[in-house]
Amino acid sequence: MKIAVIYKSKYGTTKNYAQWIAEELNAELYEKKEFNSKKFKEYDCVVLGGGMYAGAILGSDLIKKIHCKNLIFFTVGLADPMTTDYSTHIEKIFPKAIPENTKIFHFRGGIDYEKLNFVHKKMMGMLQKFVGKKENPSDEEKLFLSTYSGKVDFTDKISINPLIEYVKTLA
Repeated sequence: MKIAVIYKSKYGTTKNYAQWIAEELNAELYEKKEFNSKKFKEYDCVVLGGGMYAGAILGSDLIKKIHCKNLIFFTVGLADPMTTDYSTHIEKIFPKAIPENTKIFHFRGGIDYEKLNFVHKKMMGMLQKFVGKKENPSDEEKLFLSTYSGKVDFTDKISINPLIEYVKTLA
């Protein structure tokens, strides 16, 4: 099976996951800017990944442009995928329905506040103020507050295993 992994990464964690996935699947790796719809028609499976920022997912616009037998989409964000409901974000990307040949996975990323651009720093600052005012913050929100303005890395190569196993069932 011919597989391509395409990613859009702003700060690097999505790129890390894409590299790990490509290595495990012996797939070709591409940045989103290298996308050419004609080129990707030759693949049996395309794995597309993007970072989550304020409800938007980088690279998700390619979903409508990729025409292949199997499409796997993965997101990377700060929230813990084991405790986070991503349905609202997914409904924004797929307002009607998830395309039939698409499977979605979520991975946990990281953040280094020193590397954030101005807009992202302001957004995180507003979130910190909002969460800081809550009387009963969730465990996830407490973790956010405790790591705010620092550097955290939740990336975990083992977390890609369900995606890898899924792709192997397609062969």
